[in-house]
Amino acid sequence: MKYLSFIITTTFSIFLSVSAVHAQDDVIRQKACSSPGILHQADSMKQELAKQGFIVVKEASMEMESEYEMPVIVPLTEGSWYQFVFIGDITSRLYEVRMFDWDEKQVVYQKKMWGDVDGNVISYSYIPKFSEYHMMKPVQVNKKKKNLCGYVMLLKKVK
Repeated sequence: MKYLSFIITTTFSIFLSVSAVHAQDDVIRQKACSSPGILHQADSMKQELAKQGFIVVKEASMEMESEYEMPVIVPLTEGSWYQFVFIGDITSRLYEVRMFDWDEKQVVYQKKMWGDVDGNVISYSYIPKFSEYHMMKPVQVNKKKKNLCGYVMLLKKVK
């Protein structure tokens, strides 16, 4: 009986550990990417916004798939002045950013097309009415490339 109990316990433990390993494979993780053109634009934007009194709070490069939003969640403080910047692949045709507050109410929508002045850069200011998490959802559409590089920055005005 002890032997049977041992086999059942061991089998169940192995099943749980294998299930846990496979469950980790299903997690989508954000991956960084590198694009010299985008990094150059990001550095230029940071320098220009620093002259206006903004400091970088968060920034990241990210692999994106054409036509799919990439959610970015950030905590914002009531009454603070923020600048959000999204830089997409220069060859994409369309760039959009939607921002939602904690109640999933859309508070910002920006759209640019290829050929617009600074067409691959979306930049906007925002002053939240409440201290809460907000979600930005940048997306870009590219008919020739499936995998794209994007860059997001959140800056805050210092007083």
